[in-house]
Amino acid sequence: MDRIWSPWRHAYVTRADDAPGCVFCIACTIGDGRDLIVHDGALAYVILNKFPYNAGHLMVVPRRHVAHLAALEDAELSEMAKLTQLSERVLTEAYSPQGINVGMNLGRPAGAGIVDHLHIHLVPRWNGDTNFMTVVGEVRVLPEELPATAHKLRPIFSKLAGL
Repeated sequence: MDRIWSPWRHAYVTRADDAPGCVFCIACTIGDGRDLIVHDGALAYVILNKFPYNAGHLMVVPRRHVAHLAALEDAELSEMAKLTQLSERVLTEAYSPQGINVGMNLGRPAGAGIVDHLHIHLVPRWNGDTNFMTVVGEVRVLPEELPATAHKLRPIFSKLAGL
């Protein structure tokens, strides 16, 4: 039997559901969380998913700790939509995906891993990018490490955002 090692997933599969603090709120303040942020806005930011489904898996997150779309202020909602649009453009330039899944999971029954802090996922997709590993092995095989993804995306965000 062949083995594919993915030690970075150990933190995810062994994490406690009752870990203190919100990962998105904490990410804005500590080093390794800040390292995942690829673009800052005034009311929201774009961060790499620490446990991605595919290379380039992004999340658009409001700075304010809020769980529901209905609780967002108009300005927050607008900025999140604009950052989602910008993220689509960045992913298209960086990876040339043939599609991008964009979505939110509101509440645990809907699949939310982080229930109390709203976020929008963007997952680049390519024809034939699914494989047996996810289904049979419950593991994902990713072609790129997170620091390389961040290094690739940050300058594109700056360029396309006009910074």
